Amino acid sequence: MVAARFPPEFSQVAMSTPSQPPLQPDSALPLRRPWRLFAPILAGATLRERLIGCLGVLIGVAATSYLSHAVLGDWLHLPFLVAPVGASALLLFAVPASPMAQPWPIIGGNTISAAVGVAIGHMVPDPSFAAGIAVALAFLAMSLTRSLHPPGGAAALSAVLGGQTVAGAGLLYPFIPVGANSLLLVAIGIAVHRFTRRAYPHVAPPAPANTRGTGDLPPQLRAGFQAADIDAALARLDETFDIDRADLDRLFREVEHQALLRAHSNLACQEIMSRDVVTVAGNAAPAAARDLLLRHNVRTLPVVDSDGRLLGSVGLRELAAGGEDATVAALASPAATAPLNELAMNLVPRLSDGRSHAVVITDENGGVCGLITQTDLLAALARALVARIDYSI
Repeated sequence: MVAARFPPEFSQVAMSTPSQPPLQPDSALPLRRPWRLFAPILAGATLRERLIGCLGVLIGVAATSYLSHAVLGDWLHLPFLVAPVGASALLLFAVPASPMAQPWPIIGGNTISAAVGVAIGHMVPDPSFAAGIAVALAFLAMSLTRSLHPPGGAAALSAVLGGQTVAGAGLLYPFIPVGANSLLLVAIGIAVHRFTRRAYPHVAPPAPANTRGTGDLPPQLRAGFQAADIDAALARLDETFDIDRADLDRLFREVEHQALLRAHSNLACQEIMSRDVVTVAGNAAPAAARDLLLRHNVRTLPVVDSDGRLLGSVGLRELAAGGEDATVAALASPAATAPLNELAMNLVPRLSDGRSHAVVITDENGGVCGLITQTDLLAALARALVARIDYSI
């Protein structure tokens, strides 16, 4: 969870446009002092996400309880469900992207903490001291094993204060029921998240790679902030945030992109695209496509069928990789496309990924309407930036 606060001069200058006042999200509106403690703190927690999370908790805890009771029953007189499962379920379904809600922290954190609690319960006779020592050492053990999970503290505490039932189970207690409950909960959580089309376990998308095979950073990472800037900011703030560092990088770059879209929200693809597009028929020979590429000095040719619908795109690389006996359609690769009314600045990620040199603009039937190259987008962005300059300064 990240709560971002920006100084007033940032919101008035960097985030404003000459034609409109700076926008404030609903969460940034001032609250009366008595109600500030009740302001939401989860970024992106919409009503829909909360309802899905609530349903997930219901299914996760109920199914874990039912299956644990069916399998364990009164085996060795152990409880079939432990209290930390409820807290683990809240993390699993409310904040599935949290590093503390991933499978290993849930399973490993609860199990390791319960083992620590059992050990301290046998070594320290005073329950008051044993409780504090167990939770503290459980935190240390989870930190060292990269399985930090807040309900693990409850697992350690319950192992110390669980009475004769837990004490009689000995070293079995961390695995049955604690480990078994955690394993069932994670399995059910994965199934529920897949059914609701939520990504879990959460894996941050890999950083863009340099497709040139050189030591340079990829184009998307050369401008703006760098990875070292994130490290320096985290060190300066001197706080721990419940978000993966790679997710921070992805979030900040998306913020930059959204700011770019807002600043140029009136520029559509159809305004800057080339309309007289050079295309090649899918049944044409590679030599014909190569001749068109060289004659018109272009890097990408849209490949179309007999009705003018887009089949893909081809360049010199695709032609060089195939044989002369194949048709152009057989050599074509999937084309980057966008509709006529797409915001032109939405093409920045696609045209700066090091692979795509042009985006084909298509109509609703898949017909080719235009083409936007990297040069087209760069020229449009330059004109837009010049138009925003205040010459009165």
